Amino acid sequence: MKNTLRLTLISVLLLFTTSAMADDWLKTMKDFELTDHMGVSHTMTEYADNDFIVVYIHGSGCPIARLSVPTFLSIRDDYQDQNISFLMLNSFIQDDIPRIRKEAADFKIDFPILKDADQSVARSMGVERTAEVFIVNPRTGDIVFRGPIDDSLGYETQRINTNHNYLRDALDAVMAGEAINMNEIPDSKGCLVGFFLS
Repeated sequence: MKNTLRLTLISVLLLFTTSAMADDWLKTMKDFELTDHMGVSHTMTEYADNDFIVVYIHGSGCPIARLSVPTFLSIRDDYQDQNISFLMLNSFIQDDIPRIRKEAADFKIDFPILKDADQSVARSMGVERTAEVFIVNPRTGDIVFRGPIDDSLGYETQRINTNHNYLRDALDAVMAGEAINMNEIPDSKGCLVGFFLS
């Protein structure tokens, strides 16, 4: 009897731990008022009429972030007429506006790159690395997807063929009202975002 009770308790604890780990990615993007690299102010409220916003984590000088830009641009071009807005967020301590603006010019980045100077927006989202993308409901701030754009880039590797288009698949799913199984989404590859000590 005692052994049965012990096994039951262990099973419940394991289920609770697994559930907590599975939901660990769930965050809410805080309401924001940020200035982009061209000096234009943006707020969450101005995107309230969009079904979703897609936020790409930018960092000047990060090779994976630079290599991912053309794919992100291509996805933007394919989905922007579906009431979705695409943004970039820079929370790098070492990146000031002039440096971000130069990076944007050098790599033909035409997205608004919002400067999260106090890193509070990135913290609210659970940001860890550059080149990670988030799909956000702009009316609630709820994050419905986070992960890599696809599986083409890794550390010191670059595939010619892409086997998994995580962002495209996620956008198709959320636009169809479907939930995304985040257990099937791998961690993003990119440069670590350093945070101020809190």
